[in-house]
Amino acid sequence: MRYLEAFRNPKAAAALRARIHDRARALPAGRKRVAIMEVCGSHTMAVSRYGIRQILPEQVELISGPGCPVCVTPPGYVDAAIELARSGIIIVTFGDMLNVPGSAQSLAQCRAAGGRIEICYSPTAALELAAGQPDREVVFLAIGFETTIATVVSLVPEATRRGIDNLSLLTAFKLVPPALSALLADADVAVDAFLCPAHVSAIIGANAYRPYAEKGVPCVIAGFEPLDILLGLDGVLEQVLAGQATVDNQYSRVVRPDGNPKAQALIGRYLVPVDATWRGMGTIPASGMALRGEFARHDAQKRFDIVVGPGTESPGCLCGDVIKGKRRPMECAMFGSACTPEHPVGPCMVSSEGSCSAAYKYER
Repeated sequence: MRYLEAFRNPKAAAALRARIHDRARALPAGRKRVAIMEVCGSHTMAVSRYGIRQILPEQVELISGPGCPVCVTPPGYVDAAIELARSGIIIVTFGDMLNVPGSAQSLAQCRAAGGRIEICYSPTAALELAAGQPDREVVFLAIGFETTIATVVSLVPEATRRGIDNLSLLTAFKLVPPALSALLADADVAVDAFLCPAHVSAIIGANAYRPYAEKGVPCVIAGFEPLDILLGLDGVLEQVLAGQATVDNQYSRVVRPDGNPKAQALIGRYLVPVDATWRGMGTIPASGMALRGEFARHDAQKRFDIVVGPGTESPGCLCGDVIKGKRRPMECAMFGSACTPEHPVGPCMVSSEGSCSAAYKYER
């Protein structure tokens, strides 16, 4: 409790807010805007929950990026999972994937129609399910950023150790740095600085953002509490005013310069970089991770000869633009009417870390 109080202190927050406003007023006359993108779904939810966007000066624009792994998973991946379920395979997934729209159906609708789709809180549930039903094929939906990749891929050596041959992964892992590069290369996306993700950074390390700082883009790694985020924004403005671009690790209580070497080694042992399709962003080179060929028996795509295509996105849904920070959730005509958390049209309204879900819950 004392920990939370320390990072939610009202007086400290007020002082930081005042300093951010002072820095904004000190910006050069020709600079009317500093666009800071938070690249983490947990940051997005925290920003909305604590009303941080509403207390910022008009010169500081805080926009949400592709920080929600569920949101960037393309509809074709959901289609592939549904195809497997319809063939009699048991699908195991985290709950936030259940209502993500595929091209024509969600996993929840597939389950209602008789598909065996199990919700889990830990990847090990898939392992135990496969061990308990050796006559059934079990596929775990392996999505996520660097934060969870090592945890999920650890199923492979454990299944091998225990002789469990009926478990495989349908991978859709995503890597954050290539996505940042794609955003900066997109002329339609205006980003001046990154508020870098905390949990991802714990794995890849603060040094992973040095290439962006070297290109003149300030990067600040921040935690999720209100004071963490305000300090992060203050750190960005400090760099902008100084005409500098560095990697400022303000989450050093968790993040190290080189990250988590054990997790990195595990990922490197079992996975290899591949081109990956992101919902709304298209195919980004070397932005995904797939199982190495020697582990093909645990690769659902190879084991069941299934193709994961891009799929078809819902017409009228602006999730793609929201994911890239080009549009606000409320700018979508479907927001809060045709698209709600109870009846989501796009994935940004499904996940608790989605921009539309956060805006619907806290900013309407």
